[in-house]
Amino acid sequence: MSVDGKWNIVINSPMGAQKAALDLKAEGGTLTGTQAAAQGSMPIANGKVDGNNIGWSVSITSPMPMTLEFSGAVDGNKVSGNVKAGAFGSFPWSGERA
Repeated sequence: MSVDGKWNIVINSPMGAQKAALDLKAEGGTLTGTQAAAQGSMPIANGKVDGNNIGWSVSITSPMPMTLEFSGAVDGNKVSGNVKAGAFGSFPWSGERA
């Protein structure tokens, strides 16, 4: 299943549900694109694709500077996984194709 395209995701963080929009493109084992949320739009980094499994990171500055490390899997028009938020632990996220 292709990960290419636009996705709407929700991160279930201790600060409540955080919505984000992804625009992703896979080339071989590399994943590129952008992630847009309340803090603005930023390019994803360290993007990887392995079959249906995906992973990437984004650096945020609000509410505090940290790198969010996403891992997950595409299942048809749905996607889900976990995001590691530094010392704050790991939280589930999920979404669907826009």
